Amino acid sequence: MDALVGRLIPTDDLGPGAREAGVVDFIDNQLAGSFGRGERWYMKGPFADGLKTQGYQGEHPPAGLYRTAIAALDDHCRERFEGRTFAELQEDDQDAILSEIEDEELDFDGVSAAAFFAMLQDNTVEGFFCDPIYGGNRDMVGWRLVGFPGARYDYRDYLDHNGEPISIEPVGLTGRAAWNVD
Repeated sequence: MDALVGRLIPTDDLGPGAREAGVVDFIDNQLAGSFGRGERWYMKGPFADGLKTQGYQGEHPPAGLYRTAIAALDDHCRERFEGRTFAELQEDDQDAILSEIEDEELDFDGVSAAAFFAMLQDNTVEGFFCDPIYGGNRDMVGWRLVGFPGARYDYRDYLDHNGEPISIEPVGLTGRAAWNVD
C-alpha cells in the first residue's frame, strides 16, 4: 500500500507526498470500518459489468477488493519481474504497471484491476486532503499544498483577498496541533 500511494502522490518539489501525509493510515482506518465492509452498499448478485457512471459493481466489499487486488498485483509482478513484488520494483516499473492498470491494459484474476485502481486513486486523494482526525493529511500537508486554511469558524476576514494567497496556518476539526495536549 505504501508503494502504491507513494506513486500516486509522490514527494516532489512541491512538498511531501502521500507517504508523509499518512494516507496508508487513512485507508487502513476506512477499510477497518463500515466502508471496508461495504455495509451501506448492495452486495448481492448478480454482478455484471456496469457502466462507468454506475461506479463499482464487484462482489467484494472494499476491504476484500483491496486484499484480492493487492495479492493479484504482487502475483503479476512476481511473474513479470523475476519474483519481485510491486513494492520491490523501481519507481519507473511501478509507474508503468499503474499506467497499464489505469489504461485497462492489465487485469487480474478474480477482481477488476480497473475498479481497484479507481478506488485506490479516490481513497488516496481522500486521505491526502481529509481532516487529520481521520488518519490522513498528517501535519495538514495536503491543505498546506493547496493553501486551504482548514476548518475555521469564520472566514470573513479572508474573503476579499483578490486571489492572493492566504498565509495562515491551517486548522483541523480539533484545532491547531499546538492547541492539542497529549
